[in-house]
Amino acid sequence: MNGRFRKKADHYFDYSLLFIVLFLLGFGLLMIYSTSSYESSMSYNDEAYYLKKQLLATTLGVIVMIGVANMPYHFWERFAIPGYVLSVVLIFAVLSPMGVEVKGARRWLDFGIGFRLQPAEVAKLCMILFLASMVCKMGNSIKSWKGFLTVLGVPAPIAFFIWKITDNLSSAIIVMGIAFLMLFVASPEYKKFLAMTLLGACLATVMVLTIAHADAETLGFRGERVLAWLNPEAYASGKGFQTLQALYAIGSGGIFGKGLGESMQKLGFIPEAQNDMIFSIICEELGLFGAACVILLFVLMIWRFMVIANNAPDFFGALLVVGVLGHIAIQVILNIAVVTNVIPNTGISLPFISYGGSSVLFLLTEIGLVLNVSKSIRFS
Repeated sequence: MNGRFRKKADHYFDYSLLFIVLFLLGFGLLMIYSTSSYESSMSYNDEAYYLKKQLLATTLGVIVMIGVANMPYHFWERFAIPGYVLSVVLIFAVLSPMGVEVKGARRWLDFGIGFRLQPAEVAKLCMILFLASMVCKMGNSIKSWKGFLTVLGVPAPIAFFIWKITDNLSSAIIVMGIAFLMLFVASPEYKKFLAMTLLGACLATVMVLTIAHADAETLGFRGERVLAWLNPEAYASGKGFQTLQALYAIGSGGIFGKGLGESMQKLGFIPEAQNDMIFSIICEELGLFGAACVILLFVLMIWRFMVIANNAPDFFGALLVVGVLGHIAIQVILNIAVVTNVIPNTGISLPFISYGGSSVLFLLTEIGLVLNVSKSIRFS
């Protein structure tokens, strides 16, 4: 048949994923304003101070997302190694005069243009890109123990630098979690993952038991966080204060909440509630129903990631989507677990909702990559 009469293959685009992301962004801005208006008014005499900053970062992020979504995702493969190197450089730059210390943590870079960059967020994106490229090039060699440990060993220095230089253990855990999930999807050798999971669980149990029976005065602040997690009431005036207030907020919200803007815990009881603890304010103002709706949206987002990954035109595209899925899923699970005191406080933000310019900018860049992979899917 003549080619001009052939029906061209239609390209796919995941509008469902785009709608979920845009809804979460809008909801996040609304909750940031509701949660931070009191503190903004007290500290900056401007109720919308945090909202304006987040809106600027979100707008920039949406622009970047659109740009990345319209560029072939294989274009970024050539930046895999430079991205890895850039991550190391930016992390070490925190030790330079550009590094900014906020509340005892030196995790940001200030370039003097009114925007602070968190190198850990850059590292997460670059690690997804690097590992996707690396796993594709390694091929079947990842089935061996040598290949398996190589893939897990490559992100280890980045995670170590994030932990020790920026004092950000939570982001270090996320980087290794992304690598673990991408390797899990790429490798059919599930026994290795089962062995490592059991080993990790045993080590974590031993560490918790050791800390629980240690002298509190000899422990650092992370050890104190574990003790506060085990018995928050005993540390109500210290490390357990934020967790207890978050639990009070969740409990007082009931099924349908007190109403948007009616939270009491955000009035100075939960320090910087617009950051890591914003989920507790969602529970207080919108109740368990509102919290369940937010969780459902993230579940739907992860489902769309899985659909795109399963239908990606090549393995590199599928691994990119899996990396983004891992990043967002791990962060959501850990944030909600911290707020509900299932795990010790680790300072992890809730994607697209918590306040944080660097976080939303690079998350939207990752979404741009996923949308581009979805555009490459063709209907036969």
